[in-house]
Amino acid sequence: MTEAAVRLKFQRRPAPVMAEHRPLYKICQVLLVLHLASRGGKSSLLRLHLFNWALKRADRGRQLKLASDTKVLNVTAWGFDPALAIALRYAIAEKLIRVVSTGYELTDMGKLLAVDVTKDEAVFGVEKMLLVAVGKNITEAMVDSVAKGWEA
Repeated sequence: MTEAAVRLKFQRRPAPVMAEHRPLYKICQVLLVLHLASRGGKSSLLRLHLFNWALKRADRGRQLKLASDTKVLNVTAWGFDPALAIALRYAIAEKLIRVVSTGYELTDMGKLLAVDVTKDEAVFGVEKMLLVAVGKNITEAMVDSVAKGWEA
């Protein structure tokens, strides 16, 4: 066969997107963090990234729960997920959260959706259990004290 005789035909096929990279999934996670584990429904971006990082694996969730119990955050660093940034932009556009001077805050519409997600036992079971267990004990001061170590 010669090069001229070979013809390749490409056909675009749908590719599955992992659930944790779907904007609606991330938006609901953020709403749950703000609703169940944040004082006044507010959180800094850095703290949201910490919770996002912790929700990805059970061992990280246990670290967060331990920090909640001991009031000491022994996590030296955590990941920053671009999917979270995209979800935040969509949540702002849909008026589920708003930007405030300290980070992000739930809107009334966001609270309604967070309550609905909290009531639905079929979704986010593991995440809801962790967030309720951690409660509002992971403070901005705890997160800031870890982040200050990054600057050194």
